[in-house]
Amino acid sequence: MKIPEFCRNILQTADGKALGTYSQETGVNVVPVSSLRLDGDTIILVNYFFSKTLSNIEANKEVSLAAWKGLKGCQIKADAVYETEGERFDSVVVWIAETIPGRVVKGILVLTPLKCYDVSAGAEAGKEIEG
Repeated sequence: MKIPEFCRNILQTADGKALGTYSQETGVNVVPVSSLRLDGDTIILVNYFFSKTLSNIEANKEVSLAAWKGLKGCQIKADAVYETEGERFDSVVVWIAETIPGRVVKGILVLTPLKCYDVSAGAEAGKEIEG
């Protein structure tokens, strides 16, 4: 799906971001997300410390990413793929070396959005946002 402009803006300027995963073995897991990059209509998250997150994604590729700025926010339900090599991974390693020197990129999560929802305070909360 095409990422709606509202979600694209929130993702690029967010005060906070959190990724939710689930597996039968470990249950629900939510982690803060720091480094995020948009690549067309995919979302790239950088793995510095993921542990349970990766275990959950191996068992269940469906994830939920929430991002917010003040009282405006969005939730994106997506499928996740983990990469530790390749052109996209290499470009993220260069990007992080330039922006956060010394930080080690262990891998990247590539999210393919399936649905987007408005989680802003107010009457639109919970409504799907079309891409």
